[in-house]
Amino acid sequence: MTRAHASTEQDIPTIAARITRPVVLVGLMGAGKSTVGRRLAAMLGRDFVDADDAIAAAAGRSIPEIFETFGEAYFRDGERRVIARLMDEAHGVIATGGGAFVDPATRALILERGIAVWIDCPVETLVERTAKRSNRPLLQNADPREVLTRLAHERAPFYAEAPIRVLSENGPHAETARAIIEAIDQWL
Repeated sequence: MTRAHASTEQDIPTIAARITRPVVLVGLMGAGKSTVGRRLAAMLGRDFVDADDAIAAAAGRSIPEIFETFGEAYFRDGERRVIARLMDEAHGVIATGGGAFVDPATRALILERGIAVWIDCPVETLVERTAKRSNRPLLQNADPREVLTRLAHERAPFYAEAPIRVLSENGPHAETARAIIEAIDQWL
């Protein structure tokens, strides 16, 4: 562990005490929001919730089933309501779906009541990570690299509204979680 990491580890309880709003992770599918979010929550001593899991539980259907049966607009409306509920319940770390922050009402809610953190990631890494799962509705029946490149271009201006941006590459998730804690510390 480097000297910077050692001091960060010692400072985490102090930094965590200063965080009075939910930390809301935004970014493209495969950026590591859920995996990093679990690690981040553990480091901060907070709970973690994946908004997509909460949406699926509330709907009694999987995300792909919701998309297929009702369409994306219906899903986004439910997503916004679930994220609002999760923030009201004061969850410590919330991982959102890739398109959540693109929705203007959801983005405004997160920016007003949470600490938005954009986990940015190179498209090549996203392609590699998303290939491991088949539950990505926007990647079904399409070239994943093409879709992810297009989504990265289209969504970057929205994600850039998050006050904190951290790059996630193929290193350990704990490194990304530490980088988020350091960035939040500087932002506070």
